[in-house]
Amino acid sequence: MSQKSLVLICPICDRLIPESQKDAHHLVPKSKGGKITEYLHRICHCQIHALFTETELAVQLNTAAALQEHPEMQRFIQWIKTKPNDFYEKSRKSARLKES
Repeated sequence: MSQKSLVLICPICDRLIPESQKDAHHLVPKSKGGKITEYLHRICHCQIHALFTETELAVQLNTAAALQEHPEMQRFIQWIKTKPNDFYEKSRKSARLKES
């Protein structure tokens, strides 16, 4: 007998997360001592790590609400809401992060 999956809503983009696109995100990166995770869309998770350093995530952006409020994430969220729930494409690392 198969067990029915829980319905998960991404706390970043507020869309349904299909099982194939479910990623666990450490709100405070593991490298900074974080233990708590939240499930996000894989593309939302990748976008977060493409835009922000682990220090920024640990100190300033350690909640879904803080991430949603960031202007770069707001642009991404507006864009991703126009895509199907199972949409995925590789995120490009921010030029700002490439320089560091």
